[in-house]
Parts: sequence; structure tokens; C-alpha cells
Amino acid sequence: MNTYREFVDTSEEVPVRGNLHEPTNSGGGCLVLTHGAGANCNSPLLIALAEAFCASGMVVLRCDLSFRQARPHGPPPRGSAQGDQAGLRAAIASMRRQTSGHMFLGGHSYGGRQASMLAAAEHGLADGLLLLSYPLHPPQRPDELRTGHFSSLRTPALFVHGMRDGFGSIAEMEDALKLIPARTRLLPITAAGHELMTKRNRDEVTQTVVEAFRLFADAGATWST
Repeated sequence: MNTYREFVDTSEEVPVRGNLHEPTNSGGGCLVLTHGAGANCNSPLLIALAEAFCASGMVVLRCDLSFRQARPHGPPPRGSAQGDQAGLRAAIASMRRQTSGHMFLGGHSYGGRQASMLAAAEHGLADGLLLLSYPLHPPQRPDELRTGHFSSLRTPALFVHGMRDGFGSIAEMEDALKLIPARTRLLPITAAGHELMTKRNRDEVTQTVVEAFRLFADAGATWST
């Protein structure tokens, strides 16, 4: 059995707000998980994954990015990336004060991109990344790749990607991951689009992601590259 509660920490320079899932028997580390550009920390995908990871023994904070704390609806405004990354940094610092063990960072789409950019800039901030539906390029604009920071990414990362994702094909993702010097794995989700999860595949997707991430973590042992 696991439960979650509203979580607010204003002790950091950037406020941390979201929901904290705490397992009955912890010891599996902590995952800070955030949302995409059009969502918030209460998106169905984040809730389902947080519940599944928590059931496996991991503490999970699903948190709102700074832009979402400032405005309840709409996409992130231009220039919000720095503030959103600062918010993720603050969330990790907050969780480190409350948990022990490995610290993981992840997000869906825009949130995952911000997580990867932060990890590329600050080596060692997190022990591993869970990147869901990484927005490799805008739909139908394959030349506008969002991979400029990949060569600086030293944090092991599991990429979970739908095989019908318009933000990047599986082949494009495979090529992009070759730019990353850290250990990576690409987990394709059959018949899934950018949202990854539907009512029909909810249980299958959450179980697959949790099991794959656990195996990826175990294979890394110390999570060194």
C-alpha cells in the first residue's frame, strides 16, 4: 500500500510544489518526476507512474515546473527554461534532505528535456534520468533537433518513446542517443504516441516502464558512466 500527500517546500530559492508518494517500505531511492508543456503534476501519466514506482519501494515527487506554478494553464513562455531547471534543482535538494539512496530525475516531453539539460550542465546532480517522450524535434520539422546538450550529458538515461510519436521516430531517437557519452537505453512503446499512456494500455505501460527502469538501474550498479 502507498499513499501520497501534497508537498510544498519554500525553503529553497525556488519554491517546490507537487505531490509526494511515500512507500510503506522505502529503500528504493527517490524519483523527482515532472510534466510536459501543456500539463501539470497531476497528469494521468505522472500519477500512474508515481503510483507504480512507489509500489516498487521508491519515493516519488511529482512536481510542477516553475512556469506552471506561475500560470495554471498554457505552454511555458519564452525564456522559462532557466527557471524551470532551477525548480528541478530545488526539488532534488529538497528530496535529498528527506530521503536517502539514489536520486533520479525525470519528466515527460518538455519536462524531460529540462531534466536532461540540467543534468548535462550539472554532472552528478542526479544518479540517473527517466526521459519520457523526449521531444527530439517539433512535429514535421526533423531538422530542428534538440540535441545540442547531448554530448555533455554524463548521466545514465533511459528514454521511453512511443513508436507513433510525432516528435521523433524510433530511428531518429536511436541516432540521437549515439551523441550521448553516458550509458543509455531506448525503450519503444508499441502503438503509443507522444502521450505514451491511454486508458487501454495504462497498466502495461506503467509496469513496463518501472521494470525497465529498475533493470537499467541494477545494471548500472553504482550508476557511474
